[in-house]
Amino acid sequence: MARVAIIGAHGKVGQELMRELYDAGHDFVGVARGEESAEDIFRLGGEGVTLDLEQADAETLAGALAGCDAVIFTAGAGANSGVERKRTVDYGASVLTIAACQAAGIRRLIQISAAGVDDPSTATVVPDPQWAAYVAAKRDADAELRASGLDWTILRPTALTTAEGTGLIELAESVDRASGSIPRADVAATVIAVLDNPGSIGEQWELTGGSTPVAEAVARLS
Repeated sequence: MARVAIIGAHGKVGQELMRELYDAGHDFVGVARGEESAEDIFRLGGEGVTLDLEQADAETLAGALAGCDAVIFTAGAGANSGVERKRTVDYGASVLTIAACQAAGIRRLIQISAAGVDDPSTATVVPDPQWAAYVAAKRDADAELRASGLDWTILRPTALTTAEGTGLIELAESVDRASGSIPRADVAATVIAVLDNPGSIGEQWELTGGSTPVAEAVARLS
């Protein structure tokens, strides 16, 4: 059993992660922005920590993470949040989390990113400055994590849906992004499989809906 911190716990993926961690028997700390969110985390079986990632420093976040064995970063500014907040949350909060892990002596950090962000054409698929800023923020955050010296894994899902999880995915260095999508529940299940598999350390994978059971897909590549 591990003690795991979720950065961005009250987001849609974060809530799925809390359910998965609870079912797997892991203790978890959920870091969220509002007090009401922290109360929701408690009701889901975890310890809620109220922290504004855009205002906190690494020392403060490290204190919240103390005693954790691993951290999952799934924070994001969300749709229509503006170009600036893509940088301060999707990138800035990731960099803050890296520094906090280093300060707290936590080696394991799993980051949920987005498929295709290293491909320059991805930023122009949607003609929207917010989309371009989002792609750049995820790309740069992943680069910071790869250079951090931590025991990292980066998961890059295709379009996220609210559909019920199937437990079946496609996991690879690169997947077909054009028509790909994946339920958030299956992303969360993949994170748990990665958490339990040390062979995933230092790996960056894209994932989408597929035909391979989650644990088998992770084991094949680890």
